[in-house]
Amino acid sequence: MAKMTERMKELFDKVRPVVLSTASSDGIPNAVPIGAKKIIDDETILISDQFFNKTLANMKANPKVAVTYWEGHEGYQLKGTVTIETTGKRFEETVQWIEEMSNKVGFPLKSKGAVILKIEEIYAIAPGPGAGKQLA
Repeated sequence: MAKMTERMKELFDKVRPVVLSTASSDGIPNAVPIGAKKIIDDETILISDQFFNKTLANMKANPKVAVTYWEGHEGYQLKGTVTIETTGKRFEETVQWIEEMSNKVGFPLKSKGAVILKIEEIYAIAPGPGAGKQLA
């Protein structure tokens, strides 16, 4: 597994939204903006599923995904494999987190699942000679 540095985590927490990219089993790409996300540990992030349709179908057929985020000239792409939790403690905690978020923003949100990304590779996406370089 690849580990995020403190700076990568700091930027991940700061940036909204990030982009989640998936592909169907026959390779058709899909990319969606994600706001409900958090770091579990240096190698794992959680994304809440409120509205996934194609994205959910893609992840079930092909669990390899990428999450990309940036600000200005600094950015990272996290690649790995997802699992989807719709029961259990982590899912219940996600449901509560999204309900609290819904109350704060005044927009009805309900989590249908906790998408857990185990980070396998990390790439730089900043422009310049290091663009696309594997960092971890």
